[in-house]
Amino acid sequence: MSSYSLRGLNWFNALRAGAKSVEGLPASLKVADGVLGDQPVRFIAVVADPDNRFVRARNGEVGLLEGWGLAKAVDEVIEADRDTPHKRALIAVVDVPSQAYGRREEALGIHQALAGAADSYARARLAGHAVIGLLVGKAMSGAFLAHGYQANRLIALRDPGVMVHAMGKASAARVTLRSVEELEALAASVPPMAYDIDSYASLGLLWETLSVDQIEQPTTADLARVTECLSQAIGDVAANGRDLSRRQGASNRAASSKVRQLLRAQW
Repeated sequence: MSSYSLRGLNWFNALRAGAKSVEGLPASLKVADGVLGDQPVRFIAVVADPDNRFVRARNGEVGLLEGWGLAKAVDEVIEADRDTPHKRALIAVVDVPSQAYGRREEALGIHQALAGAADSYARARLAGHAVIGLLVGKAMSGAFLAHGYQANRLIALRDPGVMVHAMGKASAARVTLRSVEELEALAASVPPMAYDIDSYASLGLLWETLSVDQIEQPTTADLARVTECLSQAIGDVAANGRDLSRRQGASNRAASSKVRQLLRAQW
């Protein structure tokens, strides 16, 4: 059994059936141009590469190659579709355990690589591309910020293995000077500290959650259900706008909304 997740790769392969692979990118990036319904799309996933020259990025982490590669893959779409009225959608398949932690990554500017990826996704969204994030596994730390978080709409599959957080439980426990058990008890009453997808949804950041039968290797029915939801998300962006304001209305974001209101008043 692999020590790394294959969810992202399996869902990418299922969704991209018949799509044309995009070459010239790191082996840890899977990119393909295809069609979803009648909508042209580019599918993008970060996957494990056991032979990655950066050893800290061999298990699906987003490192230097991945950050700059994501930026390139997205920038190509922005430039190619600049003068077209109907722009391709970007489907970010998200299964990323972390950013790559290492001395070489820090020395060579991983902060810039990840910022470059996030910036490209944001510019694509602002340029009129529907950006949809599909969470099929972990969406952790700076990796999620670089790949997925800038999406117009976020869709998560319902499964204990789908989780969103700033860091893993063991690391969070050390930082907060708690045991893992104490951290889990705290998370039960403080949604931003929780790892489960329902707590994350309560923050207003998810557009939809879906249940599937086989999350590790999707069935035909799973694929049809997710494909339909992705198409609906693209249509929702076209109908209701591409900004992120819909993320702010959840009950557990009341303090955030109040802070924004006060800042606007002072500004």
